[in-house]
Amino acid sequence: MTSRHPASPLKIDLPDGQGRRVLVTGATGYIGGRLVPELLAAGFTVRVSARNLDDLRTRPWFDQVEHATADLQEPDEVRAAMQDVHTVYYLVHSMGGQGNDFIDRERQIAQTVASAAAQAGVQQIVYLGGLHPDRPLEELSDHMRSREQVAQVLLEGEVPAVAYRAGVVIGSGSVSFEMIRHLAERLPFMVGPDWLKNRIEPIAVRDVLYYLAHAGALAEPVNRTLEIGCGQDQTFASMLTDYAEVAGLSRRTVIPLPLPAQRLSGFWIGMVTPIPSGIALPLAASLAEDAVTHGHEVAEVIPDPPGGLTPYREACRRAIEKQTSGEVSTTWDHDVLASADPADPLPSDPDWAGHTVFTDIREHDGGASPEAVWRVIEGIGGQNGWYSPGWMWRMRGLMDQAVGGYGLARGRRDPEHLQVNDHVDWWRVEDIQPGRLLTLRAEMKAGGRAWLQLGVEGLPGGGSRYHQRAVFFPSGLLGRAYWRAIQPFHALIFPTMARNIMRAAEGGGRNKTPQGTDFRPREEFGSAGEVPHVGVEPA
Repeated sequence: MTSRHPASPLKIDLPDGQGRRVLVTGATGYIGGRLVPELLAAGFTVRVSARNLDDLRTRPWFDQVEHATADLQEPDEVRAAMQDVHTVYYLVHSMGGQGNDFIDRERQIAQTVASAAAQAGVQQIVYLGGLHPDRPLEELSDHMRSREQVAQVLLEGEVPAVAYRAGVVIGSGSVSFEMIRHLAERLPFMVGPDWLKNRIEPIAVRDVLYYLAHAGALAEPVNRTLEIGCGQDQTFASMLTDYAEVAGLSRRTVIPLPLPAQRLSGFWIGMVTPIPSGIALPLAASLAEDAVTHGHEVAEVIPDPPGGLTPYREACRRAIEKQTSGEVSTTWDHDVLASADPADPLPSDPDWAGHTVFTDIREHDGGASPEAVWRVIEGIGGQNGWYSPGWMWRMRGLMDQAVGGYGLARGRRDPEHLQVNDHVDWWRVEDIQPGRLLTLRAEMKAGGRAWLQLGVEGLPGGGSRYHQRAVFFPSGLLGRAYWRAIQPFHALIFPTMARNIMRAAEGGGRNKTPQGTDFRPREEFGSAGEVPHVGVEPA
């Protein structure tokens, strides 16, 4: 374990927590994975537990924490993981279960954790549950009832427990937020279940992490339930329309209709969004109930975050900031470091999380030197062309001009060299790393925003590898339809383009195709598909 701690965007200052050893269970999950770097930055000694530590090895903080292999259903393993621990963060909960067996299993795990904590001398347990109406347990959904029973087990145990209740957590990767995102982005007109009228009090993920971190640095142990939210509630339907406005989408119309069963609501979510039905079903059941705080008693124990709680619209803005700023990764590597903001997407988020990004990725190896390939890359466009069927580019240019775009008429400022902000036909140079990577941003008319990245790297045995990546951020249904419509053209243009750029480099210069070659496309396809994480793209 190293002592290097990451910077915290939340700037949490917790003198009472300095050096305290805390155990984070559920570090593979959405909240746990984002809490660990905040705890490290605040000065805690952090231990993480998992049934399989391999699930955590790719996290950027893995070498900065202590590790414990523990199945929470095995008392001896849990007790060993808690040795010399001051505070245990209990952040484990299944979204996929239902019925009495699921509820009983969750309760038994909570009992195991509470008992092991007492035997190991733990001083404080911190749990994150869900907001729900003030009604008998048997009237709640299975999902919400199990979470509340876990809280009760912990509160009745020997070790004091802070049992937080939170509603919809807003941040990229949160299942509730991803549902909001995908519904709003895909459906300009929504006819949905009756629970769209329910009152919800959301909370930004940064505020959840703030409260969790502070609970680990309390001067004295606390045993009570604390409800947390942003301080303002609204209908779920208005959350959808507010998100659409923040994301720059057209006005969304939402019409709630009574559907015959919660299960049907879950299937509706599963059909419209990429969220798996096993998660959508319990999520729909919990959304069928209001989720609003009953006061602000948490302020008696923990002060509000500096600057106050984050309003819903601001939380949405943070969650989609990379999307709206048009940030595109400028590395070919698979490894992406943790984001500076917990609301941003992480590589460890599920495949269905994050806004939709379409990519078309090609690679081509050849005998040309990286310098020769770079000369071709830097000279692309204008009179030098695009090393693929010219009639397709001309047709797309005419289509762009027909709707008020630039088309191919602008050409280039210089036939050989580029600099940031140069125009190249309908593209604009957004970034250039000489000898390595060129990033072009499209200024053509399309249902979203597009980039084309061309790069090169040397190979150990000589020669080079050419990289080519088209990236498209669709806007609503129009953008998705646009990408699907042009995919057949991509299948012709992009493989040919990659192949002929390398051939031109091997021939000694721009647009000098070796004798015996042509520009006809062949069946040579790379990977093309929908990538759900901004900045996490296959190479």
